[in-house]
Amino acid sequence: MERQHYRLEVKSQQAQVIRILDSKSIQYELIDISVGGELRDEMRNKAGDPTAVPPQLFNEDQYCGNYEMFSDAVEADTVEQFLKLA
Repeated sequence: MERQHYRLEVKSQQAQVIRILDSKSIQYELIDISVGGELRDEMRNKAGDPTAVPPQLFNEDQYCGNYEMFSDAVEADTVEQFLKLA
């Protein structure tokens, strides 16, 4: 049951990120790390955190941050700076 709650939370966070990026007309590529451990390991390596969980945000190969950091940037209206676009 706890695993299902975790999955729902991740899906909810991902949907929130997508809504915000779409509302700001920011282009992005979704990478589904559930298809293989190799992609998950690559995400964690790039994030510099062996326990990182999605969603994690990157600008190309440059790590921007996790969902909480993104959420803070949304509240501060600094999403473009957070995503290293500005």
